[in-house]
Amino acid sequence: MQNRIIRHILILILFLTGSAFQSKAQFKEEAFKQTYNRTDSTAKADTADKLFSFKEFAGALAHKNTMKIGTMFAGSVVLPGTAQIYNKDYWKLPVIYGGLGALAGTGGYYLHKYKVTQRRYDSWNSDKAAFEDKYNVEYPFEAPFVDMESKKTGTMFMAGAGLIYWATLLDGVVNYESDSEPLPGRATLYSAILPGLGQIYNGEYFKLPIYWGGLLISTHLLMNYNRNYVRFKRIHNEATTDPNYKENISGETAKWYRDVYRRYRDYSIVATAAVYLLQVIDANVFAYMHDFEVTENLTLNVEPALISPYNAYAINTPHPGSGNAFGMRIGLTF
Repeated sequence: MQNRIIRHILILILFLTGSAFQSKAQFKEEAFKQTYNRTDSTAKADTADKLFSFKEFAGALAHKNTMKIGTMFAGSVVLPGTAQIYNKDYWKLPVIYGGLGALAGTGGYYLHKYKVTQRRYDSWNSDKAAFEDKYNVEYPFEAPFVDMESKKTGTMFMAGAGLIYWATLLDGVVNYESDSEPLPGRATLYSAILPGLGQIYNGEYFKLPIYWGGLLISTHLLMNYNRNYVRFKRIHNEATTDPNYKENISGETAKWYRDVYRRYRDYSIVATAAVYLLQVIDANVFAYMHDFEVTENLTLNVEPALISPYNAYAINTPHPGSGNAFGMRIGLTF
């Protein structure tokens, strides 16, 4: 169980790190100007923006330059506390590192105790004779005790450490200073950290039932299908390996149900991920479109015009015999 939790936490960290980066393509402005020239030095310098700059990141932590919210968030995902350093909330660092260290250390201690008793039980269950020689006990004896209470306690402490880590990321995004509101990067990260929070930040509360309802339904189906999948998988294994199996469900029937529930479980995983990603994209797009105005002041003008060839465009090439032509000009005002 704890290995599954750690695996899920690592996957979440990788996802959050990837979602924090933004890449923007740079287009040649000169392609739409008369001065466009293929040998121009600016054309050679065009490239994609850097996804992450350690120089920018280190300088921002030293407060020598500013840092984008996505870069700050990505750094905080890898090294908790860097967002608080950039936001100058230094007093929070002892709380963060003290809480993470205490909870993770205590959780690791209890999980280690559980693993010791689990290995002892596995040793007894696999080879009882070797177990008797190793621990100097004589048969008959009771099965070794597995400390499930330590497992439960350790898991709770590790969950508490994960909660502090999550709160650290959220705190960094909340306290990031920006001149414009709403900030698309903040809205995106809000929804990535807590589904629906980006919509609240954008003031679109009517979307919350849609996304929260979608996540609740897909998650409920995921858990239900997975529970039935595990159940029929166990029944199939017992029916095909245990000679004393006497249940009413045959191995073939159990296999059919196992495969059906596994397929539905996979569909539920895809649906959950789709709803989650959709609300992240929605928060980003509508934060960008916050100042976009659509009024009734729309006009469309169509009139005849004398069209002259504009050979300076990069997409046009002059050809012999080109000259003026009559046509229609369309103008849209909004």
